[in-house]
Amino acid sequence: MPSIDAALDPALVAAEKSVKVIKVRKDGSGDFKTVTDAVNSVPSGNTKRTIIYIGPGEYKEKVTVQLSKPFVTFYGSSSNMPILSYDGTAFKYGTVNSASVIVESDYFMAVNIIFKNSAPKPDGRKLNGEQAVAMRISGNKAAFYYCKFLGYQDTLCDDKGNHFFQNCYIEGTVDFIFGDGRSLYLGSELHSVAEGESAITAQGREQAGDDSGFAFVHCKITGTGNTYLGRAWKERAKVVFAYTYMGTLVKPEGWSDKGFTSRDKTVFYGEYQCTGPGASTSKRAKYTKILSDGEAKPYLDKSYINAATWLLPHPML
Repeated sequence: MPSIDAALDPALVAAEKSVKVIKVRKDGSGDFKTVTDAVNSVPSGNTKRTIIYIGPGEYKEKVTVQLSKPFVTFYGSSSNMPILSYDGTAFKYGTVNSASVIVESDYFMAVNIIFKNSAPKPDGRKLNGEQAVAMRISGNKAAFYYCKFLGYQDTLCDDKGNHFFQNCYIEGTVDFIFGDGRSLYLGSELHSVAEGESAITAQGREQAGDDSGFAFVHCKITGTGNTYLGRAWKERAKVVFAYTYMGTLVKPEGWSDKGFTSRDKTVFYGEYQCTGPGASTSKRAKYTKILSDGEAKPYLDKSYINAATWLLPHPML
């Protein structure tokens, strides 16, 4: 069990004092053969940390961790990461409900898990309905360590709440990180597999008083396509890239304002001490904010997501 800090939420402290491990193995050698059955075994109103230890292989299931089941961890082996996959699309389920894995509860954690939407890559012939989410995280106080998120359009729905992603890999084409979360991405790789124009983020902040926003710190941007760091989705989108390596795929203007007017008055698109061929700010869109040390400071560490009250290191099994 991780060490417990006095600043942590009391409910979390209590949950971490009693840890249960459930094993999922496709060959029948565990407690369950499917992740769905393991999640279903967690009681409504769960009050103890429940680690669902998932064995290697691909689990073709559409998994939901309901709001009533907090303190759940998905755990896999770093040397043979399990794949949770499904081929849901917006055409069938709607965008946010197309996710292969949906987490609605608080205090979720995932370690060494591959979240995948196996729907085919959009061919551009359809006007809509091809969005296909790999993971939707809608619960508050969630952490992802060494996870991969694989898809094309709308891969990761960072929906709402405080979230932490460390040493993760996120792959997609258009808007492959989207939502209204308040999230810190640390040491992660954002990889475009687009063939043409693409955008990494579509952040959903709508009101000036909203506290959501995406902060990418010590990350790297790799892959193909002509890629925007973010594009206009909601009126008050907030995204910051700091100490991030940007490959040649990043477009010189950096950010897209297609679909909205007066972007310089509403969005907060910040950059701070980034590197690489795509990090040049000489041709950036006029509403880009090149942050000073003081302006960047709130986004650079875990205090951005109030981590002292809830964030724990991942377990070691």
